[in-house]
Amino acid sequence: MFEEPEWAEAGPVVAGLGLVTSQAPPATAPKVKGRKRRQLLATLRALEAASLSQKPLSLPGSDSEEEDGERKKKKHSPKPSFPSASAGVGGKRKKKCQTQSLAPSDSEDLEVERKKCYKQTLFDNDCAEEKRKRKRQKQAPSNLTQPLHNIDQSGLKVLEKNAIDDPPKASPGLTSPNAPHTLSRKQWRNRQKNKRKHKNKFRPLQPSGQAPAEASTEETEMLPAPRPDSQEARAEALRARMTQRLDGARFRYLNEQLYSGPSSAAQRLFQEDPEAFLLYHRGFQNQVKKWPLQPVDRIAKDLRQRPASLVVADFGCGDCRLASSVRNPVHCFDLASLDPRVTVCDMAQVPLEDESVDVAVFCLSLMGTNIRDFLEEANRVLKPGGLLKVAEVSSRFEDVRAFLRAVTKLGFKILYKDLSNSHFFLFDFEKTGPPQVGPKAQLSGLKLQPCLYKRR
Repeated sequence: MFEEPEWAEAGPVVAGLGLVTSQAPPATAPKVKGRKRRQLLATLRALEAASLSQKPLSLPGSDSEEEDGERKKKKHSPKPSFPSASAGVGGKRKKKCQTQSLAPSDSEDLEVERKKCYKQTLFDNDCAEEKRKRKRQKQAPSNLTQPLHNIDQSGLKVLEKNAIDDPPKASPGLTSPNAPHTLSRKQWRNRQKNKRKHKNKFRPLQPSGQAPAEASTEETEMLPAPRPDSQEARAEALRARMTQRLDGARFRYLNEQLYSGPSSAAQRLFQEDPEAFLLYHRGFQNQVKKWPLQPVDRIAKDLRQRPASLVVADFGCGDCRLASSVRNPVHCFDLASLDPRVTVCDMAQVPLEDESVDVAVFCLSLMGTNIRDFLEEANRVLKPGGLLKVAEVSSRFEDVRAFLRAVTKLGFKILYKDLSNSHFFLFDFEKTGPPQVGPKAQLSGLKLQPCLYKRR
């Protein structure tokens, strides 16, 4: 049998567990006998075994219902949010245990209080250890901003528990990648940088001495002033462009007048305004230059293959290009003169004798509403068997056969036709005699479409 232990003997064991201070219980505590004595001995043995193994034990005769109630209260109790609060809680808990251990009461109540304090301490230690393991596994940075040496042991445990159970709210600088409505650290830095740039953009410049002002004045002095030459060149270019547009409009007007009226009206128009013919001829040449081949060059090539003694009459010669391209003697007729070789007249009445020329040429000159008069005049001046060469814009012909039949009735015979070119047609006729129809006969095939130019 074991001898009855005194409180003085059990005091060091309990003090070694960190539950009470080294002070001995009061000497006035009554001695325990009988059944209570055996329970106390069993409790002391359990405490000694727990101090060696550091594991929670189920003590005999434990009040499980009371312990469960205490745990539930602790779980539902408000958790401290600051280290100072946790430190206060730990200090109060120690003081409570000490005061309860030193308060004079009966031995049974004292033993129950000691059990509760010891179990709570073991429970806190186990919880703290588990939370440390979870923390190391997650490798999450700690949100503790205060130094650890300012927090006591119990406060640190409570703070670690709060950090794991209640994670800190996401700040704009430290956000988790899984948060859908928060910014990452890099995005937050970029946003702050953009805010600073935008703020500095509208901030007035602070004068730092005389240097910035001098630099600005130097820069303004170095800026190139607008030169009058560039302005004059710009004005000249604008004037030329406007003049070109005006010339184009006048050319279209003159061209319409030539195709819509008789040759006598066109002659009067150019006599009243001599510059109008120059303007019209320049615009006409600009249009013909866009063609792949000019018809006057085809006619000149054909004449160079014939005898140079043949006399040529060029109706509507323009700038006398045909006369400059062949060796034959050429009579040049037109409504206005651009060359000294040109004879100004109406092409329906040229100053030539009857049957005095060998070749009559109409190169893009069957203009006006009196085309029949031109062809009858060519029949008059041509020798019997003379050659009539016609080159005209292809778009003017609605029916080529009707045109050929009408020319045949005026005393000609078709020798050659070239309809292969996309811009103009070429015809060669031979004079067979005087016209076969009277002056009042209608020849619908001689009515060609006017060649009008649209505004571009």
